[in-house]
Amino acid sequence: MQYSSSTLPTKKLSGSGYFIKGFELIRLKGIRRFVFIPLTINLLLFSVAFYFMFIQLEHYMNILDNWLWDGLKWLSTLIWPLLVVTVLVLFSFLFSTIANWIAAPFNGLLSEKVELMLIANAKNTQTNRNILSGVNDIVKDIPRTLHREWRKLTYYLPRAIGFFILMLILPVVGQIIWFLFTAWMMAIQYKDYPFDNHKIPFDQMRSILGQHKSLSYSFGITVAIFAMIPIVNLVVMPVAICGATALWVDNYREHLI
Repeated sequence: MQYSSSTLPTKKLSGSGYFIKGFELIRLKGIRRFVFIPLTINLLLFSVAFYFMFIQLEHYMNILDNWLWDGLKWLSTLIWPLLVVTVLVLFSFLFSTIANWIAAPFNGLLSEKVELMLIANAKNTQTNRNILSGVNDIVKDIPRTLHREWRKLTYYLPRAIGFFILMLILPVVGQIIWFLFTAWMMAIQYKDYPFDNHKIPFDQMRSILGQHKSLSYSFGITVAIFAMIPIVNLVVMPVAICGATALWVDNYREHLI
């Protein structure tokens, strides 16, 4: 199904604007309880990851200090912040992927709840989503949700390996391409939840996003930047889901369901 950017409604935010809107949405009454589980999963994973990361980092820095000649000890002062930044970036994306796998069914429920609330507000009506029935739906949807996450992974891995090799060969160009690819994957990851809730196939979803790439890249770049900021990255997942769902409601929903 073709979805031309010319059919997009004029009433819309930029991709980054939708991500920022997510910070407002996670605080709304009726949404906060659905944010709790994804947020807790993220908090636990990142806390454990960064604890072990810094222990290992300190260990290897001590080895480097012992290996360097006395006249080159000053190098460790330069290397330390570079290592910290590099490891922060790598761990942020690695554990974001793991967190998304574990929290995927709950993320879908959060997206559904946000969509229902936004539609109800637009129509000046009320919606009542029973949390118990929501949990039952989560259990039933686990196989389908995990299959969808696997589909994203099979799309991501071969491209990630290719771009990583390019980054080793051409560091500057490779890093720019890697960042843009990461932004694209962030857009796919979080925009996919409302698409998946409406059973829209992954390839069709990806094709639709590709027809209006500026909106996706603007959203994905903002997510990628916030994901690299310690502490802030703990709330990136629920914020991005809420923002992506608002983007879906404003830009795609009426044309696809």
